[in-house]
Amino acid sequence: MLRRYRYRLYPTEDQKTLIAQHLGCCRFVYNWALNRKNQAYHDEGISLSKYDLMKQLPALKAELPWLKEVNAQSLQQSIHHLFRAFTNFFEGRAEAPTFEKKRAPEQAFTVPQAYAVDFERGTVKLPKIGAVKVKYHRTFVGTTKSATVIRTSTGRYFLSIVVEDGRTPPPPADPVPDQTVGIDLGLAHYAILSTGDAVENPKYLRNAQQRLAVLQRRLARKQKGSKNRNKARLKVARCHQTIADQRQDFQHQLSSRLVRENQALAVESLNVDGMVKNPSLARAISDAGWGTFLAMLAYKCQEAGKPLLRVGMFEPSSKTCSVCGYRKADLTLKDRAWTCPDCGTTHDRDLNAAINIKNFALAGAERAEEPVDSLPMGRGMKQEAPCASGG
Repeated sequence: MLRRYRYRLYPTEDQKTLIAQHLGCCRFVYNWALNRKNQAYHDEGISLSKYDLMKQLPALKAELPWLKEVNAQSLQQSIHHLFRAFTNFFEGRAEAPTFEKKRAPEQAFTVPQAYAVDFERGTVKLPKIGAVKVKYHRTFVGTTKSATVIRTSTGRYFLSIVVEDGRTPPPPADPVPDQTVGIDLGLAHYAILSTGDAVENPKYLRNAQQRLAVLQRRLARKQKGSKNRNKARLKVARCHQTIADQRQDFQHQLSSRLVRENQALAVESLNVDGMVKNPSLARAISDAGWGTFLAMLAYKCQEAGKPLLRVGMFEPSSKTCSVCGYRKADLTLKDRAWTCPDCGTTHDRDLNAAINIKNFALAGAERAEEPVDSLPMGRGMKQEAPCASGG
């Protein structure tokens, strides 16, 4: 089973320069390959393969000798990443690849092999960079695959290592109804469980909005290109990073607890990308980070051998009485509670939805046991997570 471990890197100033050089060269090769592929398609009507472009790399390095100063395999990986981006595009998982920007908030390059992890000394030896100090907060056992060096917008550095640990995830057990919990994600509460438990929404972005607005106004007043503007930019970026770290820690703790305490989970599939197009709710939905949370539940259930059941996003979970099955077609988003005209039961909207999500999922368990749609975890993940089969 492939797992990804992420550690904090502490490079020296000289090593930061070498890392920046690798980032720049890998970005250049990525953009060069994208341009060559686009030109060949538009001018000649041919589609260059990954290996067609890799065969052109030696000539490019002869023309631009500074490309020889970085790890050759990292340059090849840039082309590999480009073609993985095209695969995601053609399979409908992402937009078409675009040119990478020099000032992108987060940048990375990959070392596929020839690096050495040293837990005792707390270092990782990277080709053309040397031994870099690492904070190994946990060790691992297995065969190391690729390593990715990441630089964030706040100037922090991370090492992300893919490891084959030799384990096979256990097959999911059949769901036990009285040990299955339905989860309704929302904004007033982050989650309502079919047991009646409510998880408060921490609203990290909203709580930091005033502080963030002050920092952004200060940034807007700074002269472009000045050192003071860069300092102000870093303060804004660090504020955003703190919000992201808090949200991620909350999601990890909640998802781990739900998987640990229940035999099976039932969730509603959500089209988060479509939901954030609602201008009045976009910020709150983005702050909730439902997509990342569902992805955490998916891989943690897989590791634990527990079923993650799902129901379609168009199932009338809120409008259906969980007692008698009556469907209230005229229920609106403003209605937080309603009384069933058929059986007289008064429902809390979100609790009723959570109960129905559980019931719908169990009723169609054979169909619902497919895993939740894979969603990107993002480079901000601190805990280890299984890797997608694409790399």
